[in-house]
Amino acid sequence: MESKKIGFIGTGVMGASIVMHLLNAGHDVTIYTRTKSKAADLISAGAKWAETPAEASKEQEIIFTMVGYPKDVEEVYIGEKGIFSAAKEGAIVIDMTTSEPTLAKKLYHEARERGLHSLDAPVSGGDIGAKNGTLSLMIGGDKDVFEKLHPIFELFGQNIVYQGVAGSGQHTKMCNQIAIASGMIGVCESMAYGLKAGLTMEEVLRSITAGAAGSWSLSNLAPRMLKGNLEPGFYIKHIIKDIKIALDEAERMNLQLPGLTLAKSMYDQLLAEGYGDNGTQALIKCYE
Repeated sequence: MESKKIGFIGTGVMGASIVMHLLNAGHDVTIYTRTKSKAADLISAGAKWAETPAEASKEQEIIFTMVGYPKDVEEVYIGEKGIFSAAKEGAIVIDMTTSEPTLAKKLYHEARERGLHSLDAPVSGGDIGAKNGTLSLMIGGDKDVFEKLHPIFELFGQNIVYQGVAGSGQHTKMCNQIAIASGMIGVCESMAYGLKAGLTMEEVLRSITAGAAGSWSLSNLAPRMLKGNLEPGFYIKHIIKDIKIALDEAERMNLQLPGLTLAKSMYDQLLAEGYGDNGTQALIKCYE
């Protein structure tokens, strides 16, 4: 693949691994993140540093963003030193943040007014998927732009699906987050039950991960629960943000989601107890 000039804004738990895949493929990558020291390994690996999102975007062919919250997305795109103030005509911007479908549509239309192309491309697979290059990508926007970027997406994604018009990627991610958040309750209750029954849970997992109960969370996060490993593949504070987006969208559609509402109340409890920077598997704490 021909080397591309790429800007990447937001090199957190997942973003850093994605940048490394881009660098290993020979692309010219300029990065920006709020705390430069956290990007030291990427800079050592060949990434260039920019002082602002605008600087990271200037003269780039492709610009990725992967930040925390919808307000952060708006800031890095529309802010005074944001992407839209510096991106050259014809550049492609791809927001990989899990964000609001309505915001994805807004960015799409504002990008078009500036002669840019925009995709919403949230991902699933956590820190493990990002590190292994096996993320699932859910993409909304113009299909021809999606097809042009497909070889780039293949560097860090394994299941890459075009979902439809702008905002469709974010709506699909909401489906994903609903299944994860509600499903995590089942994983935790399964572990709590097995421990209370005196079972050897590693052996239990050998049986149930291969059967009808099998899921990514059961295979990858249940073992972390059993070891007391609460390090984030995905932060509790971020799943709460995603749940709120999903519940707000559901309310607009006059749709009741009682399972998701319960999950939010449980994660809110953990946030109040100081677990916001832990991984979603810390939900097991509600059963201890």
